[in-house]
Order: sequence, then structure tokens, then C-alpha cells
Amino acid sequence: MGKKPATEKRKSEIRDRAGNEAVFGYAPLPSAADEMVDNNGAIRPVWQRFLANFGEIPANELTERFARADRYLRDAGVFYRAYGSKGTGERSWPLSHIPVLIDEREWQALSAGLVQRADLLEAIIADIYSDNKLVEEGYLPPGLIASNPEFQRPLAGIKPASGHYLHFCAFEIGRGPDGDWWVLADRTQAPSGAGFALENRVATTRAFSDIYAETPVHRLASFFGAFRDALQTMKHSGDDRIGVLTPGPANETYYEHAYIARYLGFMLLEGEDLAVVNGRVMVRTVAGLKPIGVLWRRLDSAYADPLELDQNSRIGTPGLVEALRAESVTIVNALGTGILETRALPAFMPTVCHRLFGEKLKLPSIATWWCGQKEEREHVARNIEKMVIGPAYSRAPFFDDRGESVLGSSLRSTAKDSITDWLNSDGPKLVGQEVVTLSTTPAWVDGKLTPRPMSLRVFAARTARGWQIMPGGFARIGSGDDVAAIAMQAGGAAADVWIVSDKPVERYTLLPAEGSFTRNMPGSLPSRAADNLFWLGRYIERAEGALRILRAWHARYAEAADPSQPLLADVSKYLVAVDIDTDEPVPETLLRNIESAVYSASNIRDRFSPDGWLALNDLAKTARRFHATVTAGDDASHAMTILLRKLAGFAGLVHENMYRFTGWRFLSLGRYIERGLHMTRLLGYMSGPDAPDGALDMLLEIGDSVMTHRRRYNVNTARLTVTDLLALDPLNPRSVLFQMNEIHREAEQLPNAFVNGQMSPFYRETMRLHSGLAVMTPEAMTSEIYKKMERELKQLSDLLAQTYLG
Repeated sequence: MGKKPATEKRKSEIRDRAGNEAVFGYAPLPSAADEMVDNNGAIRPVWQRFLANFGEIPANELTERFARADRYLRDAGVFYRAYGSKGTGERSWPLSHIPVLIDEREWQALSAGLVQRADLLEAIIADIYSDNKLVEEGYLPPGLIASNPEFQRPLAGIKPASGHYLHFCAFEIGRGPDGDWWVLADRTQAPSGAGFALENRVATTRAFSDIYAETPVHRLASFFGAFRDALQTMKHSGDDRIGVLTPGPANETYYEHAYIARYLGFMLLEGEDLAVVNGRVMVRTVAGLKPIGVLWRRLDSAYADPLELDQNSRIGTPGLVEALRAESVTIVNALGTGILETRALPAFMPTVCHRLFGEKLKLPSIATWWCGQKEEREHVARNIEKMVIGPAYSRAPFFDDRGESVLGSSLRSTAKDSITDWLNSDGPKLVGQEVVTLSTTPAWVDGKLTPRPMSLRVFAARTARGWQIMPGGFARIGSGDDVAAIAMQAGGAAADVWIVSDKPVERYTLLPAEGSFTRNMPGSLPSRAADNLFWLGRYIERAEGALRILRAWHARYAEAADPSQPLLADVSKYLVAVDIDTDEPVPETLLRNIESAVYSASNIRDRFSPDGWLALNDLAKTARRFHATVTAGDDASHAMTILLRKLAGFAGLVHENMYRFTGWRFLSLGRYIERGLHMTRLLGYMSGPDAPDGALDMLLEIGDSVMTHRRRYNVNTARLTVTDLLALDPLNPRSVLFQMNEIHREAEQLPNAFVNGQMSPFYRETMRLHSGLAVMTPEAMTSEIYKKMERELKQLSDLLAQTYLG
């Protein structure tokens, strides 16, 4: 045999020496199992190829690779919402760059256990809301169900239209010191993380594209494709829509809701988008009410229907439970399934599994004792040093419950003495669980691989072939040795999970196969989305108008340095009338308009490109910085120019990239109406006979029409020429008539512009205003005409809202 190539020889040496601490500086914790190193100190086979390639990467290149992954997440706008004592805020997604590698054979055994568990949870929830045999026969304590805040009594006896309560589940699992896996928690209410698992995969492959390409890692797309197809089969008719029901932008995982909706092609809906009419769930769209057949809910059950569940809910849809009774809609997962997340329930699952299936749990739960029973209470009290005690009805695992649990080993001796009294008095409300020592996995910390505690969130979807387990998942990595620090809110990070095969894997894609396709028109636009698009257009145009006036004002102030100069004083009065304070170089009103545009865009993240979102946020950040630092005069004028360029960049992205359908029309209508109002007000105020010297020149500058005026009119600025160019020229994109032309053109394409051959009220009013302005002459344009036009444009905006946005 010939010599090995140098690179192959080096890789072989790394494989042979991978367990040596000197190579990677990696020292597994003695008290925990490790995902990379087995109990004998040898590198697990599934990690050897990865480490061989990883060891070839120079330190500076590793830094560049990790930066590339982080940049992707920033550019994609991936975030989660963090809650704390200082309020809430969006935080960048904390990626742990080293993936978790698991052998395919081990994963198959795990999957079998999770499929059994999903079937068991389905059987338990079906019994809870129907015959209640498990309570009757003593397998579940009555109090654990009847007193549980997650037990939704109005849903008792309601059969799901699909025949199943559970369609999408998640399981928090961890590996113990002996190397076996446990289930730490079940997630059935509204499991989150599947979308983040996709983003983790994309970001991680940006860092390790070469390693990923040559490693047979199972892809995730087939899992989502199978679930999407399963949801499609649940529709009651071809006209039914599928929606992702979100609590809204304030939710900590809202980004994921928008991402999943966009990825699978579903509507992103909030409770206010829906109405129940004659027992059917309908979505309010700009084309009227349209039927919803399937709702993948991402809000807790109690909030779904304020009429029959939590009457204090502001994010639900009245009548939703009645639609479930009529079996006209399928909700994924069924309302009321959050009770399966109860922390005390795993204490009874082994006996329930044997009762229902005649077999043992293939994947055990973390050892759990419900303290509502005498023997269990005494066991917990005797073994308090090994226990963590928490609320029995809590849905959060001990490491994610934000301080609700008590660690027995941390108690003082005096406190331990009173444990028995506490358990005896509050036993039914408490649960004891064995303290978990989670396995560790490599994380890149301070330039080296370091063991960190880890749990996995694994997802299961009900498909046409039964439960399908995602071949991968979402790993939560601790920020230190503390198991409690693996939660995102506690500073933990997220890692991709690679399920590695020893043979080539299928390359699945959600894209249609080559050869034939169907061009589907975009779905109906929800009225709420149209409303946000319309106001996004208005706020952006309002900000641009303010920027142009302020830039012209500060440029002249830099020359005169006297705000009492007639033109500056006159324009200052106008600015005060529209709530803009010239005492602030970058006024608070301008910031509010930009922030309002950001807020409107945040409500339609599923319809907004990442580039557009980044550009809009960059504009807002720059405006806030200028607000704090810029001074009046040249400095402010230059700042306004920079903000105008950034705003133009955002507008250009939207104009060039947004699909020309209904959503685009509402965004455009918002801009045209606001620009028309802006120019109408300015002309009425600055083009009158009493306007100070220089007002017309300033008006042309604000209207970005100085050069056009010089080319079109061989005279100096005059009231009639300025009026002709800025009010009545159909080719000037800043003129009022141009806005009316565009409003008329877009209005004609809106849904129901014509009904039974008759114009809609909105389209009729658009026609009237357009034709009235089109026949005007410059001589006829007076301040009274401008005031009337301003009133009519405001009324046109109100009429559009009444027609389409209510």
C-alpha cells in the first residue's frame, strides 16, 4: 500500500488522539455523561469525522466561520423576546455553534420511545375529555384533573373534527449519568422551537458548510413537508384556509410563528382576524369573510375563546368553542391539551401505559412523585437532598420555571425539618422530582471546546403514516455548569442537532418537482395585515415629508442663524401646526413616525422580507442616534440627508421586491394618500399670495422638483408654475395629481371594486376626486381648494378603512 496523503494522515492522527485533552483542551465533567466522549474516555464514533475536520480549521478561520453564522441570523432577523425586571425586549438568537451529533441507530430507538409516548398522551387526553375511565379506575387522581387550571370544562365531550386531539408535540429529553435518555417534560399546549430548529440548521451549515456537505446528516424538510400535507388533508373543503394562530408580536416566539407561516405557505392570524359565523370560523379579509378549516394555534387554550374560556382574554376569538362543537374546524393541538404538560402527570404514566397498552414505557420520565399521596410524600421528605420540589400543576420543567421550584440540597437544616409539615399541608399542590444531572456536549467557549449541560427538544408530527419524529431538533445549551441555566431566558444558547447516518441520506425539498407546476395566486389578505401595510405606507411617507421640510429649514437656518427670519418663522409655524418642534434638530415626532412604521411592519413579519426589515430597523436606530447627538443647522441638515437616503433604500427594497398583489396595493395606497396630503397642505400654506420671499423656492426643494422646474419653465419660480408642477403635473411623482392617478389605478384593482356592475363607494369617491382635480387649472387652485382637497383625502382614507380594514 502507498503512503496516505498528508491531509489524510493528519486526520487519522486527530481521530486517534481526539480523546487526548491536549488536542482540544476538552475535559468531560466526571459527574455527567458526555455526548462526545464515552464513559471510557474515547471519542464516540459519530463524532470522529466531525472532529477530524474540525481539527483542521485554524483558529482565525473558526472565528470567521462563527461570525458568518451569527451574521446570517442577524440578517434574517432571528430573535426571541426576553422577559426580565427591566421589561421585555427583542434579543438576538444565541447560537451555540458546535452542533450536537447523535448516531442514527440511537435516534431510531429514541424515536420509537417518543412515538409510543405521543400515542399514550393522545389516549390520556382523549379519556380526560370523554369517558374519564382513568380517573374512575384510580389510575389518575381526580384532584389532579378537576383542580387543574389547564382542564377546560367547556370542552368536555367535544370530539375533534380530525378524530385526534394531538397533531404536533414536543418532548424535552436529557441523557442521565448512566447514558440513558429520560423525558424531562412533554410539550402539547403550543410547542415552540421547530422553526428555530430550521434556523439553527441554516446558521450552523453556514459555519460548517464543507463538513455538513460530506456528512450524511438527515435533513429536516421532509418532516415539515409531511406535516404540511397532513394539515392539508384536514380541510373540510377546497375553499378552506389554513392559518397559524399567534398571540401577536409581544409573544416571546413570535418570530418563529411568522417564519413557520411563511415557510409552509399558511396565513399568520391573530384572534381579532377571526370571526365565528353560523358555527364556522371565518377570517376577515379585504375580500370579505373566508372560511378557515385548520388552525395551528400558538397561543394557550384558555386565551382562545373569551366567551367560554378566559373572559379576560384580549387575544382570542369569541365563539371558537362553539365552532369546535360543530366540528367545522380542526385546531392543532385541540384546546385543553395543555393539561398533559402538568408536571405531576409523569408520576402516573408508567401505570397508565401498562393499563392502556399493556407495555412499559420505552422512554422513562424523570423520576416524579405527586405529593398528594401519603407514601409519595414520605418518600420525598426522606430523600429531600436528592429532590427538587415544585408546583404540581406547573407546565414548566424545574430548569425552566423561573424560580418556582425549591432544590432540597440548597435548604438549611431548619428548613429541611419543616419539609414534612409543608408537604402534609400543601401536598396535592406539590410534586417532587429527582434532581437531574444532564449530559454535557461541546460548546466553543473562550477559544476552546468546553463541556456544557444540554437538553434536547424533539418534535413529533402526526402524518398520513402516523407519528413522524423530526430527525434532529433543538438543543438547549447551558451557559455554565448549572443545569438551570439552559433556558433561553436564563442565558442559555441553542444548537443544531445532527442525526448522522452511516449511509447516504435523502435530499428532500419542499420545492415542487421539475416538469409541472401550478401557479397559485396569493391567498386572501387578512384585513389586519392590510391595515398594517396601509399604515406602514403612511408612516414612511409621513416621515419622508417631515425629513424634507426639516432639511430645507435647517439648511436656511445654517445660512441666516436667525429663526425669526420671515421664511424660517413662517415655516416654523407650519411645523408646529403638524406637531413638529423645530427646537429639536431631530424632533421626537419624527422618531414616533419611524417607530410606528417599525411597529406596523412587526405585525406583518410573515409578509415582510428580511432585507426590508433590516433596512427599516437601521433607519430607526440611526434616527434615535441623531436625536441624541445632532445640533441645529448644517449638522441637522446633513443628518436629514442621511436619513432620507436610508429611507429611500428601504422604499427601493420594497418597491423592487414586493409581489404586486393586494398587499402591495394597500402599502402603495397608504403612501399615495399620505404624500397627497403632505403636498396639499404645503401648497395651501406656502404658495399663497402672503407667503414670504423664498417660500416657492423652498417648496420646490421640499418637493424634490428644483431641476424639473428649471427644465420645464423658462422663468423664475412663480406661483402658477410651482402650482402646475407640484399640484397638477401628472408626470411629476411628487404632484398631487400624480398621487390621485395612482390611487385611482390601485383602487380599480382592489377586491370588490365593482359589485354587480356597480362601483364600490371607495372606488366611486376615488373617481370623483381624481376627475375633479384632473380638470383644474393652476389659476383655479386657491387655499380654499387645497383645504377642501385635504379634507377629502382624509375622508377617502376613512372610507378605505370602512370598506376594507374593519
